[in-house]
Amino acid sequence: MDAVVRQVESHMHLMVYGEVIQAPQVEHATLLTSLLPESLNSVYYVNSGSEANEAAIKLAKRATGRGEIISCYNCYHGSTQGVMSLMTDEELKRSFRPLIPGVSHIRFNSVDDLKSINTRTAAVIIEPVQGEAGIIPPESGYLEALRKRCDEVGALLIFDEIQTGFGRCGRLFAFQKYGIIPDIITLAKALGGGMPLGALVASGELMEKWQYNPALGHITTFGGHPVSCAAALASLRVLLREGWIERVEEKSLRFAEKIKTHPAVREIRSSGLLMAVELGRPGAGERAVRLLLEEDIMTDWFLSSDTAFRIAPPLCISEEEIDFAVEKILRVLDIMVF
Repeated sequence: MDAVVRQVESHMHLMVYGEVIQAPQVEHATLLTSLLPESLNSVYYVNSGSEANEAAIKLAKRATGRGEIISCYNCYHGSTQGVMSLMTDEELKRSFRPLIPGVSHIRFNSVDDLKSINTRTAAVIIEPVQGEAGIIPPESGYLEALRKRCDEVGALLIFDEIQTGFGRCGRLFAFQKYGIIPDIITLAKALGGGMPLGALVASGELMEKWQYNPALGHITTFGGHPVSCAAALASLRVLLREGWIERVEEKSLRFAEKIKTHPAVREIRSSGLLMAVELGRPGAGERAVRLLLEEDIMTDWFLSSDTAFRIAPPLCISEEEIDFAVEKILRVLDIMVF
């Protein structure tokens, strides 16, 4: 909060379209890229996750000269026109057709489906851990095979780290757990430290493609707003200083070990503190969420998995708070009829 106040008192905005570089942007981008692989060294700021993914697929098309994008079944990359086209849930899309053409889909974790990636593919955009599908981590070797196939045909690989980034999965970014480096990552949600901010990170060489053919290949009025970047810088410094990421797996295990003992629980899927409690009954996830709200516990359901509910607490959650939440969750599961 102090960082936001100081920035507001200094200045809120200088000039639209990013024509004037501002210190909060530079300081945040410098720290962020220092924590990433060398090839991910250039940051383009936008205002939200949907915008970040829109920009990423535009950049991929511009850089490769190709027109086709591949995403995964049950993915979620945002709700604007372009990225909505990447989804597979027709119920969520039908009211907004026609959507953008040239989009096809593969099954997450299916190595066989990777042959669909070909020389017409500009990019594959994928969540390193699927979120709205019900927290589906990648199987051993899958991301390696995906990276290899993209390289074989010259397609770019985009990792959507909007839900998984900033420690949620036990590393600063989920892709770092698997040793696979994408061409582009997209960021939002925790990026802004409570303020609206999105970004894509790629190599400077890729980003330069936007400078010509056409000039101003992508512009934004408020992307990288100095107040949002000041909040992002302060929150990233706190995240690194407090050591919360180092305890994510331990806290995840504390949740899982207690909840999985309940007979209503079929499975717990997790990547760090991004967790799904699988109940195995249609509609059970949403019902659990509503009952837990009555117990003052906020969880969430999934867009593409109505049999489970989501646990994704603040990374700074204490052991006492975990135990309190687990007690409430078990109580709700007791009263649900299965």
